[in-house]
Amino acid sequence: MITITLKDGSIKTYKPGITVLEVATDISPGLAKNTMAGELNGQLVDVRQAISEDATLNLLKFEDEGGKHSFWHTGSHLLAQAVKRLYPQAKLAIGPAIENGFYYDIDVDVIITPEIMEKIEKEMAKIVKEGLEITRYELSRNDALAKVRAEGEIYKAELIENLPEDAIISFYSQGEFSDLCAGPHIQNLSGIKAIKLLSLAGAYWRGDEKNKMLQRIYGITFPKKSELEAYLTRLEEAKKRDHRKLGKELDLFSLQEEGPGFPFFHPKGMIIRNELENFWRQIHQLRGYQEIKTPIILNADLWKRSGHWDHYQENMYFTEIDEASYAVKPMNCPGGMLVYKRKGHSYRDLPLKMAELGLVHRHELHGALHGLMRVRNFTQDDAHIFMTPDQIEAEVIKVIDLADDIYKVFGFNYKVELSTKPEKAIGSDEVWEIATEALRNALEKKNIDYRLNPGDGAFYGPKIDFHLEDSLGRTWQCGTIQLDFQMPERFDLNYIGSDGEKHRPVIVHRTILGSIERFFGILIEHFAGKFPVWLAPVQVVIIPVADAHHDFANGIEAQLTAIGVRASVDDRGEKLGYRIREAQMQKIPYMLVIGDKEAEGGDLALRIRDTGDAGLISLADLKEKLIEKIKTKSLTLD
Repeated sequence: MITITLKDGSIKTYKPGITVLEVATDISPGLAKNTMAGELNGQLVDVRQAISEDATLNLLKFEDEGGKHSFWHTGSHLLAQAVKRLYPQAKLAIGPAIENGFYYDIDVDVIITPEIMEKIEKEMAKIVKEGLEITRYELSRNDALAKVRAEGEIYKAELIENLPEDAIISFYSQGEFSDLCAGPHIQNLSGIKAIKLLSLAGAYWRGDEKNKMLQRIYGITFPKKSELEAYLTRLEEAKKRDHRKLGKELDLFSLQEEGPGFPFFHPKGMIIRNELENFWRQIHQLRGYQEIKTPIILNADLWKRSGHWDHYQENMYFTEIDEASYAVKPMNCPGGMLVYKRKGHSYRDLPLKMAELGLVHRHELHGALHGLMRVRNFTQDDAHIFMTPDQIEAEVIKVIDLADDIYKVFGFNYKVELSTKPEKAIGSDEVWEIATEALRNALEKKNIDYRLNPGDGAFYGPKIDFHLEDSLGRTWQCGTIQLDFQMPERFDLNYIGSDGEKHRPVIVHRTILGSIERFFGILIEHFAGKFPVWLAPVQVVIIPVADAHHDFANGIEAQLTAIGVRASVDDRGEKLGYRIREAQMQKIPYMLVIGDKEAEGGDLALRIRDTGDAGLISLADLKEKLIEKIKTKSLTLD
C-alpha cells in the first residue's frame, strides 16, 4: 500500500497504481468532476497520472493556476480538432496553454478571417456537445514519427526528430483527433461550457524569421458562461487601459519608426520616471545600498568570462572598437563584478550592496515587441549583494522585505515562484542544490506561499520571482532574486575571512521593479492613467474663469510650486467646461476653479479627479493636504 498526503494534511492509503482522478473520486464525486489536474510532489500532472509510491497530492480545480493550464491546454486541442474537421489539409504546429487561454499555430492555405474564426468557434461548440472522452497513450519515438509522417504533420515530425532516440512520446486523443502532447488535459470535453476565439496573429515556425509564417489563433474557454462574460468585460477594460493608447493620449512616451523597440520618453513621462527613480534611490539608500554606474559597452572577453557569450549571445548586440570585439551589455552583472574586484575586501565589509539603474540592450524579434512591455533597451533596477555563505538566508529575507515594502506603495499584491536549474546552466548539481535550498529556506521562514517552477532558473543560479497582480487581476513578472555561486568563480572574486584566508563570496542578483520601462507600462494600466498624486506629471491645474482672474491664478500656482507641488494654470481662451473636461481627460488629480469669490480672497473651489466637486477649501488646508498626500505616497485623493 502507498500513502498519499493531501493539501489539507490528511493522509489516504491506496494500492499502488491509483490515478489522480481515482483519488479525487474516492474523496467525492463532486470533487472528481471539478478536478482539472493534479500537483504530485510539486509537479503538475494529468488526472490520468498513476501514483506508484508515497506522495503528496494537491487536486487542482479551474480556480488553481495548474487547473486553468490543463483546461486551456484542452481548449487548444479542441481548436485544432475543429480546424482539422473544417480544413483537413491544415498542418498543425504547436498549441500551448498560455497565461490567459491558449493559441494554436496552423499552416493552412485559407486566410483566416473573423468570419472563418466564427465558423471554427461554432465547430468547437459542436464537438463539445459530442461529449468526447480524452485518452492518453504513448508510442516509441520511431512509431510516433511514423504516425505523424503518415498523417502529413510535418511540424510534429520535426518536433519528434529533435527528441532523443529512446524517448517515449505521449499523445492525447478525443474522437477521431489525436495530437502529440505532454499534457495535462481535463477528463472530458463536455466540461467546456464557454468558448471564445479572440484574435489572430502571424507567427514564424519556431520563432525563426527564416521559417514559414504560420497563422496563430488565440482563444479561451471556461467551465461557466458567466466566467467568459466576466473575462470579456475585463478585456474591454484592459483595452481602455492599454499603456500604448494612454501613453499617447497623456503624452508620456512614444515609439518611433526610426527606433523599433527603443522608447522615447516625453517631458510628462520623464516626470513620472524621475519620481520612480528618486523613490528607488531613497529607499535603497535607507537599506544600505551604494549606487554605481557601469559602461554600456564592454570588451567581448568580459562576456566570455561571465558566461553570457556561450549562454546569451543570440540576445546581444556587438560592435568593434580598435579592431577588438565589444558587446553592448544585456545585463549589468559583469560590470558589477569588476567594481567589486577593484580593491580587496574583508569579511567585515560584507554584505556589500551595490545598486545600479543600468541601461541594457537585448535583441528581441520585431514581432515580439510590445509597447513598453517588450523593448530592446531598458533600465534594470539592479543590485548585487556580495556576502559570506552564512549571510545568504538573512540577506535574501531582507530583499523579500524590501520588495514587499516597494510593492505596497503601488497597491500591488503578488505571487512568488521558485525556479530551479535550467537545462542550459553552469555549475554542478551539488552547488545548485545548496543555492536552491537557501532560497527555499528564506521563503519558508517568511511563511510565503510559493509555486515551484522547475527548470526556469537563470543559467548561473536558481531564483525567486515576484508576479505582481494589477487592478484587473492580471499578473506581471517584475522582481527577481537570483542566487549565484558561479560568477565569483569565473571572476576570481574573494574576501579575507576571519581566519586570514581568501574565500569566495556568494552573490545575490536582484531587481524589484525589474525594468523601469516595463514597470512604467504596468503602472499606466494598473492605474488606468490615473496616477496617485505623487507620481502625476501635473498635480494641480488652476482654471481661471475669466481674464480678470489670471493674476490670482498665477499667484496660487507660484505658492504651490514653492512647496514642491507640480501646478499649472490653464488660462487658454476656451470655455470653462471645455477646460475642466480637458483636465479630466488628462487625469489631473486636483482642479481649482478661480472665479470672483476666489479672487477676492475667499476659499478655493476644489474638484477631485474621480469624484468631481469637492466643495471649498482654504489655500492653507489645500497645501497641507497636498504635502501629506505626496509625502505618504497616498493612493487616494480624498
